[in-house]
Amino acid sequence: MPTHLLCIETATTVCSVCVTADDKILAHKEINNGFSHAENLHVFIQDVLKEANLSIKQINAVVISKGPGSYTGLRIGVSTAKGLCYALQIPLISIDTLQSMAYAIAQIKNEDALYCPMLDARRMEVYCAVYDKNLETITPVNALVVDEKSVEVFNLKKAIYFFGDGMPKVKQLLQNNNKAFFIDEIFPSAKNIATLAFTKFSKKQFEDIAYFEPFYLKEFFTNAKIQP
Repeated sequence: MPTHLLCIETATTVCSVCVTADDKILAHKEINNGFSHAENLHVFIQDVLKEANLSIKQINAVVISKGPGSYTGLRIGVSTAKGLCYALQIPLISIDTLQSMAYAIAQIKNEDALYCPMLDARRMEVYCAVYDKNLETITPVNALVVDEKSVEVFNLKKAIYFFGDGMPKVKQLLQNNNKAFFIDEIFPSAKNIATLAFTKFSKKQFEDIAYFEPFYLKEFFTNAKIQP
């Protein structure tokens, strides 16, 4: 019998859900229309299960893209995933959001290069990391304030691909370097975490549902004033 995984991606403005049989995608649905996760996530789960002709009780584990990313988006996705795991008594698997993006591009390019996913963290800051073609971490996930000095951290002795909605912030500073390449319109997607999730399921690399928290990277701040 195949392993059925429900994969959820809500770390950014993209609300994305897919259901898999092992690492094969049976059904997928997503929208990138601002932070509409609260309205769409549960509907999308129902839709992909229906399209795959599965009931929720046939799901063997829930997979969540754990961040970094939007505080609100991550909370909604993780709360939903944990709730399903508790109700169904099934494992929770988490996948690093940036690593899943790097995996998707590395499969397409299939080059001995470096891969740098970037997510917009507002102002001139990005969440980023650098991976090699085997997804080994070259530069750990960090919050980078983009300027002429900070981009010197990137190893440009080897070809490096930059992508994600934070990528335009570094493009102007690096576009004259012949080792830097830029890929437009790349966003996190539940489709990108399917293979990584099945590998973790096979190795029984599960999260502690009670204590698991999203990888926020930075603390949440609000502009709201505290009333006396």
